[in-house]
Parts: sequence; structure tokens; C-alpha cells
Amino acid sequence: MGFGVYEHVATMRTGSTPSHEVTDLVLLRAQRGEAAACRVLVLRHQRRVVGQLRAMLAPVGRGGLVEDLAQETFLRAFRALPRFRGDGRASLGTWLVTIATRVALNELRRRPLRTECLDTVTESLGGGEAAIVERHASAQAIERAVADLSPAYRGAFLLRELHGLDYGEIAEVLQVDVGTVKSRLSRARAKLRHALAEVHHG
Repeated sequence: MGFGVYEHVATMRTGSTPSHEVTDLVLLRAQRGEAAACRVLVLRHQRRVVGQLRAMLAPVGRGGLVEDLAQETFLRAFRALPRFRGDGRASLGTWLVTIATRVALNELRRRPLRTECLDTVTESLGGGEAAIVERHASAQAIERAVADLSPAYRGAFLLRELHGLDYGEIAEVLQVDVGTVKSRLSRARAKLRHALAEVHHG
């Protein structure tokens, strides 16, 4: 069987589990500017932030900017943190991913995109490794398709499939209406399905 779109995306998931959420007390202390609490916030959420930035930037040759933009994300977050009010829907993790996505989109709008070359399989492999080759080819096809998506479409797809945000949350992140989110997701998924079909059917 081929490596499906959603199977591939599932391997990229980087969201923290609920047990990793910053406690109210730590959040309150971070909002007061306590350095130790801010460090806890970064440690609890840096994987999610870095994962989103990498997924947005690496496919288009901007992987080298991930660390710098992660720092920018947290700097922006700390400046705005005193005003943050979690309401059950806008968790701290979702809020940070929102900032990271906007930072990435701003970067992608500033400079022309280039697709990073992906490694290819160059050696002849035995029949027993055919599934690995197919899986690799499918993953590459998805990466190329994601890289070919416009920043706005890529952002919507990653927020949905990588972080599990609902349509309303994605609309807030991208500052568009829910109908636009649905349209972007539908087109992104269609493009990825087409990329996989080309691999599987030669």
C-alpha cells in the first residue's frame, strides 16, 4: 500500500500533550516577566513552535531560518504575554503556533521562494525493500506538493493536519473567514492526492 497523505502528515505531528501545558501558576509568573517561568514556557512549547516553523519553511529551502524565527516567535509572545487570556479555545500552545505561523508567512512573503532539493534513492534495492522505496517516493511527492503550495494554503493545511486546529481557529490565525479556510484545505488536499496518484501510477 502507498504512504497516504494523512499517514505522512501524522509522522510530522509535534503538538504537546495536555500534560505538557504550562500551568496557570507558571503562566502567571511568566506574564509578570519572571525569567524562570519564561524558560519553562519555552521548554514546554518549543517543540511545537519549531515543528510548525520547520514544516512551513524547510520544504522551500528556508530550514536554516527556523532557529532564528523560533526566537522571534517567543520574543513576540513574551511581549504580548501579559495580554494573553486563555479561554479554553485559545490555549497557550495554539496561541504560540498562531504567532509562529504568522512569523513564517511574513518571512515567505518578503523573499522569493525556492524549492529545496530532496534526496533521491540512487542505489538498486532488492525486492524486499520495494515497500521502503515506495514509502520514500510518496513522502518526497508530498513534500514537493507541500512546497508548491502557496504560503497561505500551506499554513492552513499544516495548522489543520499537523496541529489539529479547527476551522474557526485556522480562520483566526490566517485572518480569513471560515469559508476561505475550507476552500484552501480542499485545494491543498486535492493537490497532495494528485501528487500521490502520480507516484503510485507512474
